[in-house]
Amino acid sequence: MSRRIKSLLVAAVQLCLVASLGAKFLYDRSTLPRTWARSLPIDPDSPIRGRYVRLQLLVDARGASEASAVRLRVDGGRLLAEPDPQSDGYRPSDLHVRRTRRGDEAWMLLEPVSFFIPEHVADPSRRPQDEQLWVEATIPPKGPPRPIRLGVRKADGPVVPLDLD
Repeated sequence: MSRRIKSLLVAAVQLCLVASLGAKFLYDRSTLPRTWARSLPIDPDSPIRGRYVRLQLLVDARGASEASAVRLRVDGGRLLAEPDPQSDGYRPSDLHVRRTRRGDEAWMLLEPVSFFIPEHVADPSRRPQDEQLWVEATIPPKGPPRPIRLGVRKADGPVVPLDLD
C-alpha cells in the first residue's frame, strides 16, 4: 500500500470517529431529557480554546449535602440533583454540588460547563441587572449536562433563547 492510500485511510478513519461522535450527540439530544437551568457565568474567553462562556448551573438539591456526589434528573421542567446511591466516597469524576455564596438555599454544580460562542457575537454572559442567564442542556444518565443554547429570563417571565448566530 502506498503512502497516499495509507494517509487517505487514516483520514477516513478519523472522519468516521468524529462523525460517530456527532451522531451520538444528536441522538442523545433527541432522546435524553432536556431542561432550562439558571446559570452563573464564570469566564467568557480563553485565547487557547477560543471564545466560550463557562457556566455554573444552579440546581434543586434534594437530600444532598456539601460536596456530595449527585445524579441529575429532570422533574417538572426543573433540574434536580439527588444523592448518588452508587457513590462510595469522594471521586473527582463524580458530579458534586455546593451552596452558592449568596447565603440562600440555591445549590450549584461544582463542575462548570462550557458553551462556545462565535467570534462576532458579544459576550452573552454580560447581562443587565434585571436579566438572568439560563442554559438549555441535555441531561445524560451520567456525567455533566451538555449545553444546547443560552437564554435570558426577565423577572418571572419565560426564558427567551438568545440568537447567537
